[in-house]
Amino acid sequence: MSGRAQLMWDDAVTGYDFGDGHPMDPVRLALTMGLVRAFGLDSAVDVVAAKPAGESTLRLVHREDYVAAVRAASANPRAADQNYGLGTMDDPAFVGMHEVSALIAGQSVAAAEAVWRGDTTHAVNFAGGLHHAMPGAAAGFCIYNDPALAIARLLELGAERVAYVDVDVHHGDGVQAAFWEDPRVLTVSLHEHPRTLFPQTGWPEETGSGAGEGAAVNVALPAGTGDAGWLRAFHAVVPELIADFRPQVLVTQHGADTHFEDPLAHLAVSLDAQRAVMESCHELAHAHAEGGRWVALGGGGYAVVDVVPRSWTHLVGIAAHAPVDPEAVIPASWRDEVYARTRQLGPARMTDGRTPSWQSWEAGYDPADRLDQAVRATRRAAFPLRGLLA
Repeated sequence: MSGRAQLMWDDAVTGYDFGDGHPMDPVRLALTMGLVRAFGLDSAVDVVAAKPAGESTLRLVHREDYVAAVRAASANPRAADQNYGLGTMDDPAFVGMHEVSALIAGQSVAAAEAVWRGDTTHAVNFAGGLHHAMPGAAAGFCIYNDPALAIARLLELGAERVAYVDVDVHHGDGVQAAFWEDPRVLTVSLHEHPRTLFPQTGWPEETGSGAGEGAAVNVALPAGTGDAGWLRAFHAVVPELIADFRPQVLVTQHGADTHFEDPLAHLAVSLDAQRAVMESCHELAHAHAEGGRWVALGGGGYAVVDVVPRSWTHLVGIAAHAPVDPEAVIPASWRDEVYARTRQLGPARMTDGRTPSWQSWEAGYDPADRLDQAVRATRRAAFPLRGLLA
């Protein structure tokens, strides 16, 4: 395999724009790529612009009638059919919506293809991670479900075991739904509890069905969970599952909306803890996925200046084996770009000043602690189905 990671990027992905005032501001993508360049990471990776996903690729996950509805709304937004989740407050229709959504999906699919072929060991598409789209409907700012499409393409190419780990603050419901009965795909989602956050799914009892029973794992975290609890939950669940499953490819989704500054959710995770989980996913790929195959995607994240660009720049650096020092001072050129685009002042360093730490699950748990109750519920529901001790 190539020693250089691939970074999937086409400037046109910033056309994924639901309009003024919508939380999914595409400036977050432009600023992330600007920060990647400011740190010189674009020279440490192969920057690749892939073609949009075509009709046959989209239909690996999405229904034909839904793709037709997206195309129609893309050509005439006023005719968007809300029965397909289009033209809603979450997913307003806009001209060119199909084209740019297919472009983002195409980047994730091409990333998966490159990793499977051995063109590269790691591939990143931070514009992707749109994990809420369903086979027949848009949802939660997501039109086409690029993580599910990337996984479906891997299966089409012959993969027999693909693991998907989603650490976005919202449940990875669309990816789970796509592979609910498929034992070839292990989906693991850590997210804020469905009682307090969209999409109100991702309960620990959701474990898959039929041949896929035990292939879905959900950790529903209490609102307010911070670094120590988030990291404890991740390490109490994910490494053991990945080591047991031995995926041929690890696909991860790194929504930055777990951050304490994010305006749409209620976790209290720092940039430094997000970076720690990225490093752990990288290590898990090298330890358990064949040849270290890793596809890393973006996702949610609505603190579009202070958080998202720093978080995903760390992701690119880790995938490139050229990690950015958390204490690094952010180049003035990028902060100038931030001000020019947003009239906001950008952050000065690549850290929130935290030193992430957590207590391992093996050291014991507190049955009165809400975080530990959440982890215990997940292990009890899912682990025995995989032949693991709860």
